[in-house]
Amino acid sequence: MVTPRISYAHLLAEPNPKHVDSLLKFFEKGCSKRGTGGFGVEIEHLPVHNADDTAVSYYEPNGIETLLKRIAPYYDGSKEYWENGHLVGLGRKGLSVSLEPGGQIETSIGVLHEPQELNALYGEFRSQVDPIVEELGFRLVHYGYQPKSSFADIPVNPKDRYDAMTDYLGRVGEFGPCMMRCSASTQVSIDYVDEADSIAKMRVGTAIGPILAWFFRNSPYFEGKLNTYPLLRQRMWDFLDFQRTNVIPGLFDPRFGWEDYARDVLCTPLMFADLTHTPEAVDTGATGKELHRVAFRENAGEVYPDRELNDYEINHIISTHFNEVRLKNFIELRHWDSLPVERAERLTEIIASLFYVPANRIRLESYFDGLREEDVFEAKANLQAHGREAAPYGQPLDFWREFLGLEGLLDDIPGDPKHPEVFQG
Repeated sequence: MVTPRISYAHLLAEPNPKHVDSLLKFFEKGCSKRGTGGFGVEIEHLPVHNADDTAVSYYEPNGIETLLKRIAPYYDGSKEYWENGHLVGLGRKGLSVSLEPGGQIETSIGVLHEPQELNALYGEFRSQVDPIVEELGFRLVHYGYQPKSSFADIPVNPKDRYDAMTDYLGRVGEFGPCMMRCSASTQVSIDYVDEADSIAKMRVGTAIGPILAWFFRNSPYFEGKLNTYPLLRQRMWDFLDFQRTNVIPGLFDPRFGWEDYARDVLCTPLMFADLTHTPEAVDTGATGKELHRVAFRENAGEVYPDRELNDYEINHIISTHFNEVRLKNFIELRHWDSLPVERAERLTEIIASLFYVPANRIRLESYFDGLREEDVFEAKANLQAHGREAAPYGQPLDFWREFLGLEGLLDDIPGDPKHPEVFQG
């Protein structure tokens, strides 16, 4: 008798055992002491012109590159990130600023010890950036998708990675260029104490993520028109490239562990290879463009040397996966549209309550005991098909509001103060 597999992903691909071991050690290094309970929060912003609400691009006069150079004095010069002669990232203690493909400005804040710390740290970022963007003639908007511009109107920023992603994701699945150039998100990261704890949190996060996404939805527009998708972000990601998005293959199998996750990410074609921190490649004298190259078919074992991977290589490999819940040396929950900071803080409070309060955690794990991958797919499809009348996992949305403690969601705070009347319907 053949024992059923954990999943049927990548059936004919085998990872390098040394690479698997390096990922397992990487996950082990991420374990936190019980009770520390830290957070990381990422908020992406859509830059739009004050005059007509269209997207601001990286290269235009007084655009995103100009903004980065203007705010650079507030950041640590040793943490600037340049590519192809252009400034594309900034950093300082507790805060980094990076760019998504269409010039969306991402702030990564953490590690926070209490959700209430977010507003103050984020407020410092806005107090520095807002006067400059006002001078430049634009503003930063919190929607899940650009309000006026189409993906076709927005060039990608100078990162080689994004050129490769454009080429690849423009030819597979749906929505690739839309997601890259026009979408914006809020992400919350939590810690874990060991392998079992991380997998339990990943399962619960995957189960409740679509429900929380409904209550925090914030995408009134899509491609210059009113958005008709109940959960636009979910709809785009679910159909983007199934081998690297959606639910992690095999996550709900009782046998699933870190090794299964490692095998999945190592066997998936990389899409883009980053060899800038691979000594064997650098020592050949390869050019920058040769160290950044497409890898549409090759997986990690076919790109990286036969040795244990370093942390930079591991982070790059994992970053080519976009599952709704992603394991690094922390757990990244990725379900939500870009939110005003007050709503992002409230979301973080809810995540803290659900994952770090033992009674709530036990209640959630008990409720979802025996959940299958197919059940998550059904719940997501139910939300997309029925909207306000949806019943994910067989329960109406009013049940989930009470069960998950979803009160005080601050959903009367607009994503764009210039248009205080606009919300997702």
